[in-house]
Amino acid sequence: MLTQGTRILIVDDDRLVLAGLASGLEDRGYLVFKATTGEEAVALADTAQPDLVLMDICLPGISGIEAARRIQENREVPVIFLSAYDSEEVVRVAIALGSLSYLVKPITITQLVPAVESALARSRDISKLRSSEEHLSTALTQSREISVAIGMLMERYNANAEDCFAMLRAHARKTRLNTGDVAKEVIAGALQLEPPARTNGKKE
Repeated sequence: MLTQGTRILIVDDDRLVLAGLASGLEDRGYLVFKATTGEEAVALADTAQPDLVLMDICLPGISGIEAARRIQENREVPVIFLSAYDSEEVVRVAIALGSLSYLVKPITITQLVPAVESALARSRDISKLRSSEEHLSTALTQSREISVAIGMLMERYNANAEDCFAMLRAHARKTRLNTGDVAKEVIAGALQLEPPARTNGKKE
């Protein structure tokens, strides 16, 4: 798997653990940022913009759970929680925060790397799915708006649907807008289009 340029933030108050995990990931091509407190992690995540966060739960100051919550308020980023305790309650909270994995320490770099690769792959899949859903939602909305605008133009000019769609498309090309935006203006009454020159037998 290609790791070059992938940014990982590791947060652990045990500096030996932190150094060991960071060194192992750097050896595999990841760009690693390190923090020892939750507050430091929140500030560093804002500037480093990591692709993944490895977050110890028990930290001085704010907990890893709270730090992850604050980080995700600013930007969506996958989190793997690390803990010395296998607590069902903590696992439930971690899942609620969108954690992609939960690992119980001590953990070796050999164990960590597959979890990191899996979390990054799942995160990419989720992002693609969300993007596809957004594109589909936008397309469906624009389709409905175009249909409504065509209906309004048909009524206004006593024209057929094909001619009215041609009006929308012609204005879109002229103004370099997309057809959906032109339809919105027609629906809002902010745009008066020229009636079609020919209407296939219907009156203008």
